[in-house]
Amino acid sequence: MKNLRVIFLGTPDFAVPTLQQLIDFPHTDVVAVVTQPDRPSGRGNKMHAPPTKVLAEQHNIKVFQPAKLSKSPEIVQAMRDLQPDLIVMVAFGQILKKEVLNMPPKGVINVHASLLPKLRGAAPLNWSIINGDTTAGVTTMFTEAGVDNGPMLLKKETHIDDEMNAEQLARILAVDGAYLLIETIQKLLDGTLVAERQDDSQATLAPMLDKELGRVKWSNSAKNIHNLVRGIVPWPGAFTIFNNAPLKIWKTKAAENSETKMPVGSIVKSGDKILVACGSGDERLELLEVQPPSKAKMQAKDWANGAHLKSGDMFHSELIEELTSAGETQR
Repeated sequence: MKNLRVIFLGTPDFAVPTLQQLIDFPHTDVVAVVTQPDRPSGRGNKMHAPPTKVLAEQHNIKVFQPAKLSKSPEIVQAMRDLQPDLIVMVAFGQILKKEVLNMPPKGVINVHASLLPKLRGAAPLNWSIINGDTTAGVTTMFTEAGVDNGPMLLKKETHIDDEMNAEQLARILAVDGAYLLIETIQKLLDGTLVAERQDDSQATLAPMLDKELGRVKWSNSAKNIHNLVRGIVPWPGAFTIFNNAPLKIWKTKAAENSETKMPVGSIVKSGDKILVACGSGDERLELLEVQPPSKAKMQAKDWANGAHLKSGDMFHSELIEELTSAGETQR
């Protein structure tokens, strides 16, 4: 049997296990990788290559790096010249035009990090945690015009426990998705792959994350805040305001409710525990790991000691200048 010629579209760490499996699979030849351009990051803003580019170059695979594939006709033509049988897409972050969707005779298969039709969109695994779901998963699907609305192929489900964060879930789903993709291709080759149309009435959305999403509102329930914190690790990250400066919140734990109601955002020191009043004022959330400005992540109790924290101190949702500006706007 002739090997399938595959072009792989994907950029972040999440996409690497699938690319590795495609390289290792005896019935596929990865003829090119299409990924995002190198970008500055880290200390000194040095240029860093996408993880998929690093892996591709280790295996002498051709790499294309368009800022936008839809506006790079020369790269689309170069892809066409490679005569791919199949395109595989994992966390590519761009909607494909018909000229790419129609290019490979066996279609474009996407590995999507949700159990479709739930959580279509850019950040499905994050929203599964933010929403408090107890199950997540991956779905392989044929990509069509639109956002994650193509026919479903195979699914694999995984359990989300109360302490799992988005970074941990991503590692699990990245590996699950890689093996599921190979199973999908094997069925494609065997002629046993069955596509199932999505029920659009059951679809939910997983929109792109932004920094504002991380602003903690202490009037929300302790459970909802806990889910938010773990759902947006490492980016954009949850934060609150203490002494008119942002404090990043990395890890929390649900605590028992109190019989005493306090203003939401009130801090309670209980031995080494740092608790925050939230919800209706009687709910408590324990802070475990935080990060003050220009400092490393640390245990909440160590931060509290260094900040000379005392019970009754307050967290706020906004900086004083933000509150002042809002007040002036209302006048």
